[in-house]
Amino acid sequence: MAIRNALPRLRTNDGQPAPVARPSFLRTVSRRAAAALMAGALTAGVVVFSAPGAAQAQDVLVMAAASMKNAVEKIGGQFQAKTGIKVTPSFAASSALAKQIENGAPADIFASADLEWMDYLEKRSLIDPKTRINLLGNDLVIVAPKDSTATVDLKPGVDLVALLGDGRLATGDPSNVPVGKYAQAALTKLGVWDKVEPKLARADNVRAALALVSRGEAPLGIVYRTDAAVDKGVKIIATFPKDTHPAIIYPAAVTAATKNPNAQLFFSYLKSGEALAVFAEFGFVPLTNAGQ
Repeated sequence: MAIRNALPRLRTNDGQPAPVARPSFLRTVSRRAAAALMAGALTAGVVVFSAPGAAQAQDVLVMAAASMKNAVEKIGGQFQAKTGIKVTPSFAASSALAKQIENGAPADIFASADLEWMDYLEKRSLIDPKTRINLLGNDLVIVAPKDSTATVDLKPGVDLVALLGDGRLATGDPSNVPVGKYAQAALTKLGVWDKVEPKLARADNVRAALALVSRGEAPLGIVYRTDAAVDKGVKIIATFPKDTHPAIIYPAAVTAATKNPNAQLFFSYLKSGEALAVFAEFGFVPLTNAGQ
């Protein structure tokens, strides 16, 4: 108050007192105080959401598996509407994102489509292990273009090669992309991997594989159920039995390097009932209780 009173009182042309501008260092102090209050609330286990338009220091940078795109974008929009904090996502294969984080990409949160790439970062101390959770589950399916008449019974020895004809089976590259690794495990379990492998169209991520089928460039593809649900150009013709591949689990964690006070705030929201309902809307299976 003493600082404000010491400022000269300017007047407008009509003689009225002019508004007094708040010194910039006071605005800085206020932002820091707000961030400290948020951090304290999170430490106490309370999720606090400020009104839209409140001053926030940083966007939250989220690196998430390509199959999470639609759900994470919607959740990020909801979070911004509640808090005024923008969520900036980056989507790709989990392997590519993990390598980017390893090489210094400034991510605040990482969400993978399998456990392996989260393990990869944890072993290198690149995530905060105290925050790591198994967030979601999914199903592995075969898709065909929407006007296809193809049918398939996924039993041991299934003749996918005959069904493909001169075409290829689109999925993620099994050497590093999670959906491709799940596909390889399932086809191996069914005893047909050796025959199908030469017919693969190895995509960089699951959405790229989905696009090949949606555009009619591949007669069949192996993707997640959630991907098929958001592309009207494809239809599901079979679901792999769960015992043919490892459980599809999406872990998430805050990165070890982040200094962003808003990272933990969004991570808490990602586990909230409101966010989990969005994931369920897009076909994911929540594996955590709201708020945990």
